[in-house]
Amino acid sequence: MPSEILFTRDPQTTLSDFLSKKGYSKVLLIVDEHTKKHCLPLFSASFLEQVNGCVIKSGEEHKNLNTCSDIWRTMTEFEMDRKAVVINIGGGVIGDMGGFCAATYKRGIDFIQIPTTLLSQVDASVGGKLGIDFDHFKNHIGVFKEPEAVIICSTFLKTLDKRELRSGFAEVIKHALIADALAWHKIKEQSLEAQNWDEVIPHSVNIKYLITTEDPTEKGLRKVLNFGHTLGHAVESYFLEKGNRILHGEAIAIGMIVESFLAVEKGFISKDELKEIQNYIISIYGHVHIPDAALDEIINLTLHDKKNEQGAVLFSLLQKIGQANYNVAVSAELMKQSLTYYNTLIG
Repeated sequence: MPSEILFTRDPQTTLSDFLSKKGYSKVLLIVDEHTKKHCLPLFSASFLEQVNGCVIKSGEEHKNLNTCSDIWRTMTEFEMDRKAVVINIGGGVIGDMGGFCAATYKRGIDFIQIPTTLLSQVDASVGGKLGIDFDHFKNHIGVFKEPEAVIICSTFLKTLDKRELRSGFAEVIKHALIADALAWHKIKEQSLEAQNWDEVIPHSVNIKYLITTEDPTEKGLRKVLNFGHTLGHAVESYFLEKGNRILHGEAIAIGMIVESFLAVEKGFISKDELKEIQNYIISIYGHVHIPDAALDEIINLTLHDKKNEQGAVLFSLLQKIGQANYNVAVSAELMKQSLTYYNTLIG
C-alpha cells in the first residue's frame, strides 16, 4: 500500500497525531550525530523522553551490514516486538538503512520516514526502495517495503550546507527532465538559491509518487527514475572506493550529462538540448574531472547495475525533455565516449 505523504511545518504535531492513531508498542528513533544536533531540537523534550533512541555514524561509508547489526542489536535490547515502529530522522542513508533494518527485523515492522535533506525528501523517502551498500556497490542488498508515512518539512533544509542542498537538487532536475518539460524550463531559469522549496518539493515528490505507485517493484515504468544513475552510480562508486567520495547528487549530475550524450547518440534528443542540459547542470555543480585511467573501471562497475539483463547494460534515457524511456542497451564503447565527452567540458 502506498505511504501516507504528509507535508508540514510542524513535524512533531504531525508525527504525534499519526502515532496516536496507531497504538504502537514501542518507538525507536534512528538519527545520526548531525540530525541529533540539528533536527531533534524541532521536537519537544517531553516527546523525546517517551521514545528510545539509536544514534549511528553519518555518511555513505557507514551504510553497510556492520551498522545494520548495531541497529538490530539495539532493537533487540529494547525488546521491540512486531507491533513496534522505527522512525528514521535524517537523510537518505538513515532512511535506506533504518527502513531496511525495520523491514527485516522479525520479518518486518512498521517504519516512518522523516527526511531532513532535500535529496531524501524528493527521492529516497518515496517509493519503498530500501537498501545498503556491499563491497562498495551501491544499494547492492535491499528490499521493497513502503513506510507507513513520510513526513516532509522544508524547515529541515535550513540545517543543510550548500553542498548537501545542491546534491539533493539533482533529483529535482531529474524528475523534471523525465516527466515535466514545463517544470524543467521553470527550474533552469533560476539559481539554486532562488528555488521555492515549498513548491518544488511537493511537485517533485508527486512525480516520483505517481511513477512508483504505478510500478512499485520496478518491472517497467519505474526504471525511468534511473535516468542519470547507471553511469552516475558507477562514478559515485569509483570515487567512494578510491577514498575521494563525491556526493550522490554530484555523481547523478555527471550521470545526467553523460546519459544525455547517449540520448543524442541514440537519436532521441538533439545536440542543442544536450547543451541546454549540460550548461545548466555545470552552472550548478561545476565540473569533476574523471581520470582517463578510471574510465574502464567505471564502465566495469555498470556491469553490476540492477537493471541489467542477460549481460546487457540497460539505460533509462531521455526520449525528449519531459519524457524518458528505459531498457536501452548501451555498449561499453559508447559509454566510454560519453565519459570522454564529459571530460572535454569546461566547468
